[in-house]
Amino acid sequence: MSTTTKKKRMNKHTSALKGKFEAAIDKLEQAKPFAKSLYQTEVFQLAIELASSDEGLIVLYQNAHRFDQAGVFHGGLWEDPTKMQPSFVGGSLRLKEGVNSILELLSEMRMLSIAKGDYLHSDFSQGEASAFLNEVLALNLDLLFPLQLEEGNTLLDDHMVRAHRLFQYLGKELSFKAIAEKIVQEIDRLTVQRPIKTERILNMIDMSGQLVEVGIDEKTAAELLKFTRAAYAPTPLSKDAANQREYRLRLENAYDDEIEAEAKIFAGAMKDTGLVSSYHVVLLRFLNRKNSHIIPISLGLSETGIACFNAHKKLIHDIIQVSIYPETRQAIYGLALMLDRGILAQESLAHSLSTLFDLPIHAQVRQALARPEMEHGGISMNGLLIAGVVSVLGQPLGVGQGHNPTCQSARAISLWAQHGIDRLMDYITRAARDHSISMAFEGEVIHSSLLIDGIASKMDPDLDPVSTVLVPHLDKIYHEMMKRTLLRGEDGHKWVNPEFYGEWIPRGFLNAIDQMTLQVTNYPAFVKLFYATHHPDYNEGFKLVYPNPVGIFITNVHGELLGLHAVSIQRINKDKNGEFRIYFYNPNNDSGQNWGQGIKASVSGFGELEGESSLPFQDFVSRMYAFHYNPFEQGDTYMVEDILVEEVQALAKDSWGRNYVWA
Repeated sequence: MSTTTKKKRMNKHTSALKGKFEAAIDKLEQAKPFAKSLYQTEVFQLAIELASSDEGLIVLYQNAHRFDQAGVFHGGLWEDPTKMQPSFVGGSLRLKEGVNSILELLSEMRMLSIAKGDYLHSDFSQGEASAFLNEVLALNLDLLFPLQLEEGNTLLDDHMVRAHRLFQYLGKELSFKAIAEKIVQEIDRLTVQRPIKTERILNMIDMSGQLVEVGIDEKTAAELLKFTRAAYAPTPLSKDAANQREYRLRLENAYDDEIEAEAKIFAGAMKDTGLVSSYHVVLLRFLNRKNSHIIPISLGLSETGIACFNAHKKLIHDIIQVSIYPETRQAIYGLALMLDRGILAQESLAHSLSTLFDLPIHAQVRQALARPEMEHGGISMNGLLIAGVVSVLGQPLGVGQGHNPTCQSARAISLWAQHGIDRLMDYITRAARDHSISMAFEGEVIHSSLLIDGIASKMDPDLDPVSTVLVPHLDKIYHEMMKRTLLRGEDGHKWVNPEFYGEWIPRGFLNAIDQMTLQVTNYPAFVKLFYATHHPDYNEGFKLVYPNPVGIFITNVHGELLGLHAVSIQRINKDKNGEFRIYFYNPNNDSGQNWGQGIKASVSGFGELEGESSLPFQDFVSRMYAFHYNPFEQGDTYMVEDILVEEVQALAKDSWGRNYVWA
């Protein structure tokens, strides 16, 4: 059958479907609100058929302006376009079961209709719709530029084929320039947070390479190229090397000044972006054997880092030899920062690291740590663990919880990596060797190996090695501690946090929610006490010595409550504008979120250190529900002006507070 004949038949089929679909929309529109669910199913089924062809997508778009009035989304999560969030789109499209994937597809068609001005929505502007879709495309580049399957290969399920077709359609209808700009912003926003796990960033860089070929402006292309070079081949000898073996041969034949120049460029690219090239691994291993005096240059070390390197040359040599491989390239950045912290001056840490080289690793831990890319590499399981430890010690604020509800455990690893290194190393050693750790709670020892339940029913494996080893145990122990406080009539975190994290957690504790009635009680006193214990203008000048674990309400862009979350206040300082800000660690892998009401956490531009987020003082307080404080280090609460309390309370009441009764 000729291509022309196939196309004619396809168009005839689509034409018939078009008539049925529009008739189904008519019937749905005429139905009473209580009966619309009876007619939605036919619309969804016909939409699935139409979405199986490019011509069918055009039909869906031609009717997208009618979806809201007809009631296509009536009674469901997609009813209000102002409540849609770009980060959720990809997940919905990838759901195989149910109608979520087709509903999401229809929702994007509605959004495109608004963006192009074919549908004027009273609460959502053309510009907002365009920005929404650009972000959706930027976050799902694998759908915009899918891997090409061989002809006849049917590995993709129908819902994924639909998703790919939708994104191809959106890509043609929208500006690639705007999409590319959004991608650059997203890569920059993520890299500045310096996560230990960089796979998401690398995937975005890989996929965005195709955007350069479709004609984007030079400035955006240059930015993309900067990240691409940093992640892959930033130096003169590496940029056109065919592979790592060829690059190694070039180093063998290079002069010392060429090698030193390579080292400086690698270090600069790494420090600038937080990304590490696999060629940097080749260079570092080469230097480790032949030119160890250039290693500090390759790592971009500070004076402290150089002194630490010189004092522990043998240990650093062994760490590089055993743990720095292409599979663990990101650990080079962790190694540089660990040395710059100067923490190897602690004799106990050097000893703890040394013991990891020959530590017998439990079979279940080996299974959890195993990665497909390790099968043909030279790295051992001990090397992988050491690389993970080096990363965590170098980047305490780069620890992420992945897609696990384990913010408490991620926060613990981050806190210990900063202020409880001996404790952290002890837990890592025991968990890796014994597949069990223990903690005391009010005099009674809790063993993780004897516990069944944790907060996370199933652990997402996309974690750094230290988190992979520790989080399952920490999760179970924390959950057990909280269970033991259930009948006390107060928030269990009051007792659990000092026992779980460490004795340096202040014993004073306040929760804005009464645990017996679940009502917001005496909120002005809650706000005033936090100001009197934490704000430099009201707390008699007491400084925050250790990070303070606090509980916050997470809200979406509309200020609506999404859930509870654990973060750490790192410090409180004035920003460049003279405004006091709270700088905090957020373990959820994305610290620059929009929480509504103009409250958007910043990750750069206001004096944030690597891995920190920040918010103006009152904005952060408006999302907080619990905090620890030292009752011996506080000012007078009556000095806190009522106007400040009223501003914070107004923000709280009109966001998460709508879900609570205020007493």
